[in-house]
Amino acid sequence: MAEIIVKFEDKIIERVVTEKKRISIGRTNENDIVLENRGVSRKHAMIEFNNNAAIIMDNESLNGTFVNQRKISEEVLRNEDTITIGKYTMIYHTETSASDDGAADMDGTMVLNTKKQKNLLENDRVERQIVAKFGGSVLTGEENADFAEYRLDREVTTIGKAKFVHVRAKGFFMSGIQAKIVRENNGFYLANLGKSGKTKVNGESIDRAILKNGDLIQVGKSTYKFVEGEK
Repeated sequence: MAEIIVKFEDKIIERVVTEKKRISIGRTNENDIVLENRGVSRKHAMIEFNNNAAIIMDNESLNGTFVNQRKISEEVLRNEDTITIGKYTMIYHTETSASDDGAADMDGTMVLNTKKQKNLLENDRVERQIVAKFGGSVLTGEENADFAEYRLDREVTTIGKAKFVHVRAKGFFMSGIQAKIVRENNGFYLANLGKSGKTKVNGESIDRAILKNGDLIQVGKSTYKFVEGEK
């Protein structure tokens, strides 16, 4: 069974495990996941489970539903996808680990004007412009990078310090080809090919990791952000 971990300000407040075919998310008590915050609509979103897939749908909410920092109307969830609603973060897991408790009710949805909400909306706008410009998934250079944007239009994109790699990374004690990004099943994964500890995703050293929109990739001292094309 799938599990949804609900967080508020990085603290876990609930673990939801269900066998229902559909669960609702919102501010009022009749929802399966209750998010007690004025930035959350009464019936904000729902998740449907069918054919071993989970689909999240926004119910035309006032402040929107975000998956991996991108505003969505409907999206197929993947393992460890991050859902943001109001001030709450939910982590979707395809497998279960545990279970917990819930929340309460208020009237009237407030338009969120927080820095976090503004950043989410601005980030979503910028990323959609980048995807439209390049027509697919892109790496953006965040730190110690030789480019602002790099289109991932190959089946395999190599990263390292060698002159012949597609993306030149900076730093010491790296391999010539330190890592590669591979297109697979309409998505991408990052694999470490060189010295251990020199390839990271969101600060964690990896051997292989499926990339999600907004992931920060660090190779040596160079940092890039993965901007996923429309699926």
